[in-house]
Order: sequence, then C-alpha cells, then structure tokens
Amino acid sequence: MCIGGRDATSNDIIVKKHVSPGDLIFHTEAPGSPFFIIKAENKPIGEATKEETAQAAATFSKGWKLGVTSMEVYHVTPEQISKEAKAGEYLTKGAFMVIGKRTYYNPTLEVAVGILDDGRIMAGSLPAIKKHCKKYAVIKQGDERPSEIAKKLIHQFGAGTPDEIIAALPSGEMRVAKQ
Repeated sequence: MCIGGRDATSNDIIVKKHVSPGDLIFHTEAPGSPFFIIKAENKPIGEATKEETAQAAATFSKGWKLGVTSMEVYHVTPEQISKEAKAGEYLTKGAFMVIGKRTYYNPTLEVAVGILDDGRIMAGSLPAIKKHCKKYAVIKQGDERPSEIAKKLIHQFGAGTPDEIIAALPSGEMRVAKQ
C-alpha cells in the first residue's frame, strides 16, 4: 500500500502517524512537494513499487505546474527523518529534516486515471491502473484545465463526478495522452 500527502498538513499527518519501521518515504528535492509512503507491512518492497511511488511523488509535486517533464525524487527510511531542525534553523509545517544517504530516481511526470469496478476513481502509475481498472486514460502536462479533462474522462468512463476526478489529478494544466 502507498499513501501520499497533498499539502503541508497531510504531509505532517502521514509522516507522523502512518510511518512504521521498514516503510520507505519518498519526496522530491523541491520544497512544497508531497511525501509518499510505501507501507512495507513486513514484506519486501519491489523495485517496480519504488519506481511507481517515485513517479507519483514527482507527478503530484509543484513540478507539474512548472512544466518540467521529469524530476529528481529520493527515498529514505523512517529513521532518517526528524522534525528537529539544526541549531538556528526552523522547519515549517509539513517539512522534515532528512539525514543520511538517499536513494534517487528520475521519473517522468504523468499519471493514469481509471474507474474501479465499484465506481471509485483511481489515480496512479499506468501498470497499477491497468491492473485494477478496465477503463483508464493517461494524463500528461498540456494546456487544458483539470475541469475540461474531468468532463472528457466522465464521458469516456461513463461514471464519476467532476469533483472526484479533479481530486485525483495533479494541480495544473494537462491533456489526455492515451486512452
């Protein structure tokens, strides 16, 4: 299972309350980006899961709005993060101090969005969406507003509401790349 923040408050909550030993924490080098956590649940974490989580951290970062096509993302263990700042420094809400070695990824910014059998909207990497959704679309940066994309996806999926779909999308302009 993978969970991610959307803002400083949700970043604080997921890191402080949902991180356990063995989990991996993903973030970009850019400030203001979401934290994503892979819950290990006493199981090894595969490389594909790590790469998909890095892609989600990059896609839902500020990089999407800035129009960058890829972004550097790293992962660390729970023992490597702290809310305590160095002497003379201050950590803002949603920020954490990272200590030690980081493992880096450079994923492309894109997201797949699909409709689950129960009618819920799911967003994630293309392999994850293909596995769980019969109808899906790949979203990349573009020149259309999320509300326009939501209308297209409702028509394509035959389900969902604009609010549900917009909540699953990154912030900024986009286009439907593949159906």
